[in-house]
Amino acid sequence: QVQLVESGGGLVQAGGSLRLSCAVSGRTFSSVIMGWFRQAPGKEREFVAAVRWSTGNTGDAESVKGRCTISRDNANNTVYLQMNSLKAEDTAVYYCAARYGFNWYTRPQDFDSWGQGTQVTVSS
Repeated sequence: QVQLVESGGGLVQAGGSLRLSCAVSGRTFSSVIMGWFRQAPGKEREFVAAVRWSTGNTGDAESVKGRCTISRDNANNTVYLQMNSLKAEDTAVYYCAARYGFNWYTRPQDFDSWGQGTQVTVSS
């Protein structure tokens, strides 16, 4: 298992930017996929973006495509989510998650470890 700690959330005006960080510690595996999810009040947790740790290959949701970029820093065991052109509908708690395995899935139930979340609030 790995331990995940998110940071970087906050209050930002619409059109602004934030960079979320996820510090990864504990046992890691080469075949791990790191993901970002978000959950707004009254809504289900949804996939935002993911990166395969070994190759850096990424994927993201249509709702954030062109506005969010996921990346990982192997040397510092950190995963980032750069969010630009933020909208009010991006307001949510953002979670970092890890999936152990080769297959690419984006459902929350397919991820094994979770951080505690960081709040992002976008004011319009």
